Amino acid sequence: MNISTFYYSYPGMYIAQSFCHSFITALLVDAALHAWKIENPVERQRFRLLIIILPIVSFPLYQLINPQRSSLTFRIDALFDITRWLNLEIWHGISGGVLFLILLSFTTLVFIVQEMVPIIKHAIASRRNEAQGTKPAPDSAVGMAMAKIPDPKPEVFIIQDDDLVSFVTTGERPAIFLSTGTVDSLTEDEIQTAIAHEMAHIERNKRPLLIATFLLRVVQFFNPITLAEFRRIVQEEENICDDAAVASTGKSQALADTLRKFHRPLDDSRTKPEGVTSEPLKERLEDLSHSMIIENRIMRLEGNPLQRLTRDRFAFLFTFAAIMIINYTVV
Repeated sequence: MNISTFYYSYPGMYIAQSFCHSFITALLVDAALHAWKIENPVERQRFRLLIIILPIVSFPLYQLINPQRSSLTFRIDALFDITRWLNLEIWHGISGGVLFLILLSFTTLVFIVQEMVPIIKHAIASRRNEAQGTKPAPDSAVGMAMAKIPDPKPEVFIIQDDDLVSFVTTGERPAIFLSTGTVDSLTEDEIQTAIAHEMAHIERNKRPLLIATFLLRVVQFFNPITLAEFRRIVQEEENICDDAAVASTGKSQALADTLRKFHRPLDDSRTKPEGVTSEPLKERLEDLSHSMIIENRIMRLEGNPLQRLTRDRFAFLFTFAAIMIINYTVV
């Protein structure tokens, strides 16, 4: 089977069309968020879920509605036929379809290295830290910060690590883990906001939206659009938990200060091995991305983080309808 024949098969059509559908959905969702000035992260996350979900079901749904949708007759009148572009010769006999497969293969590799491997490592580290963590004393900064947080509250453990680390484990007995470096670097108010933020993650994990979204994202492991959009959904999740922490503690500035201490500026000098003058490009790009995300969260906390949740059903339904109608004519 050559490349051209593959893209006319059902697996090939599904891969190509789901990519196009996710791209168009992302454009329309971003336009809707901007046009209706939707700022609340809960509502923004709801819109962005369309980018993950719709491309998975659109192709089989459209084929069920019209089995002739992928025929030559339909393609002639279609708004956009991706196979025409995939069959174009780009350079020395290399078609667009070959380059497209290279892009999908690269995205799959990124998915494995940057998403699956870290999840496995985090699961292993969580079990190890749970065994090594110690409970804070009631008169410690962590103990006093916990006393200000209303019940019910999860257990908090301190792990030996000079770096600033804070994370949660879920399951039957969810727990919060703080490193000794975190405890030594934060004030009591900052520890309280950090714990409140992690408690928000635990509470939201009881409704495992991100887990379900990640499983859907796994179905589209080859799709670079869903790769990028899933990360934006995760960023909105952090904003949601920031809002929950501020709502429960009333200490927006303390949480912003906490993020500053966790955040290492790009020009911050670190001890490098002898003979190494700069970080590799990959690490610098990751630092830049992480830096921008943290700085945006800090700016938001110091501005007006608590956005009142208003569900504009018309905006959501109009966006949904526009996506489904336009994507139907993209084959």
